[in-house]
Amino acid sequence: MSALSLRLPNSIHRHIKEIASQEGVSINQFISAAVAEKISAIMTEDYLIQRATRADREAFRNILDSVPDRPPLPGDER
Repeated sequence: MSALSLRLPNSIHRHIKEIASQEGVSINQFISAAVAEKISAIMTEDYLIQRATRADREAFRNILDSVPDRPPLPGDER
């Protein structure tokens, strides 16, 4: 594990301290989890963009055309 010196505005530090305390975790654990969530979000976005470039609109339309035309189930209406 590596150490990182981080400068934060006092207001952000205060919020982190309060939330970490409410969650029952250390400030380090809270920041580590927050950074991991951000990395995951960015990587997921990159993955979805990459997948979208491989999409085949014609194949998608063909699949949709094969779906039977039925009324929605109760609760699924618009």
